[in-house]
Amino acid sequence: MAHQTLIVLDFGSQVTQLIARRVRELGVFAEILPYHTPVAQLAARDPRAIILSGGPSSLYDEGAPQLDPAVLQLGVPVLGICYGLYLLVAGLGGEVVAAKEREYGAAQLQVELAEGPLARFAAGASLRVWMSHGDRVAALPPGFRAVGRSANCEFAAVWHPQRNLWGVQFHPEVTHSEGGEAVLAAFLAAAGFRGDWSTAAFIDEAVAKIRARVGETGTVLCGLSGGVDSSVAALLVERAIGPRLHCIFVDNGLLRKAERAEVERLFAGRLAQPLVTVDASQRFYRELAGVIDPELKRKRIGAAFIDVFEAEAQRLGGADFLVQGTLYPDVIESVNLRGASVTIKTHHNVGGLPERMRMGVVEPLRELFKDEVRRLGAELGLPEDMVWRHPFPGPGLAVRVLGEVTQVRCDLLREADAIVIEEVRRAGLYRELWQVFGVLLPVQSVGVMGDGRTYENALAIRAVTSTDAMTADWARLPYELLDVMSRRIINEVRGINRVCYDISSKPPATIEWE
Repeated sequence: MAHQTLIVLDFGSQVTQLIARRVRELGVFAEILPYHTPVAQLAARDPRAIILSGGPSSLYDEGAPQLDPAVLQLGVPVLGICYGLYLLVAGLGGEVVAAKEREYGAAQLQVELAEGPLARFAAGASLRVWMSHGDRVAALPPGFRAVGRSANCEFAAVWHPQRNLWGVQFHPEVTHSEGGEAVLAAFLAAAGFRGDWSTAAFIDEAVAKIRARVGETGTVLCGLSGGVDSSVAALLVERAIGPRLHCIFVDNGLLRKAERAEVERLFAGRLAQPLVTVDASQRFYRELAGVIDPELKRKRIGAAFIDVFEAEAQRLGGADFLVQGTLYPDVIESVNLRGASVTIKTHHNVGGLPERMRMGVVEPLRELFKDEVRRLGAELGLPEDMVWRHPFPGPGLAVRVLGEVTQVRCDLLREADAIVIEEVRRAGLYRELWQVFGVLLPVQSVGVMGDGRTYENALAIRAVTSTDAMTADWARLPYELLDVMSRRIINEVRGINRVCYDISSKPPATIEWE
């Protein structure tokens, strides 16, 4: 049975992805499409409802994204959020003007009528919600009712009962908005969704899609890193095609300490075809010699991976497809596919593949967030330590060794990074963090060790908390833990004499330094 689908039209909000995530958590499959997707393509997907996302523009900015009026003629329920509210109101004859005061951050929403978006709250209630807008609705189109307001916004929640059109000025998708889930749940219920999307249902659907993509005779290679993404992708593909899947672990010299042995141990006897390990470390070091630019690093690494995989495919007598554990945040940051959002950086498993690649690509996880993949991993029977293993970038230590990547510098970082992770585990904080790692800086500083002067490398420690990597906050690690890590690194790793702690959040910084 096909899932009922909700479509989110993306008008450039940095939290559009959270709309889809919240909707999925409520048991409804959500797909994000660019705002300019032709209406005929929208209709072909047979959506049961549509959400118009927020966006960074004013409705009156030159080149501001616009809504095709035909979208509102599809006859399905529509919810407009922030900028999406303006498009809904303006498109139906209402008035949107520049606000006298920009409203950003926390605001109090007064529930005037327990209807539409606010049907699950009592009239007169006050909710703490998150706002981010410079325009405001000045007059509603015919048929709309105002059901909620804030101090700076008379029409903070509106509803057209006859056409089932909803609009909110605030962002119900962010956790800062009190009752945001109830707003989305009310909309989904009013649209008649039966809540038929789940992890188990996704597995069945993904397996069917993989079989259709690969066919009855196709052979597939999987670059298995041992992380949860590639591991879940491999298990899904193996469930679909069995022994026609061949998993390759590439030791590219950019791995964490003892990672190769750990991966080989984890997958011993777990796969129908034994895991094949390829030691290509010297090849990768040669490709990266003299390379400083982070994007060029990713491109070189992506091309080298493909060369290794294609050589293995020839050894096996040919392979038709390559499996990759691409996730949704990788897609969003790497390739501008979703409308008005911008490219942040290229991930080697999204935008770093060479055009000459002769194998097709299978990406069964590219529409999922990390927490969804972890639930899949548990459902597929992966051990807990693998499911909760911290994300590790495809380019590995190459984007944590700033400047030129050499074996000596990678070895230095490997030792320091192992100490960081060991101490975080010892403190019982590993599961509380999204990622923690060391970054070797292209900086040397003067130090004193014993009675002598040193001039050695500086290391930064990065630790963040997050739920989906779209946003992240720097972790407030205890000073005592930072002190132990710093002293151990400086005392035990010859070549590092200074340790710093990164207190940047995402945005404006990214989680990885490159």
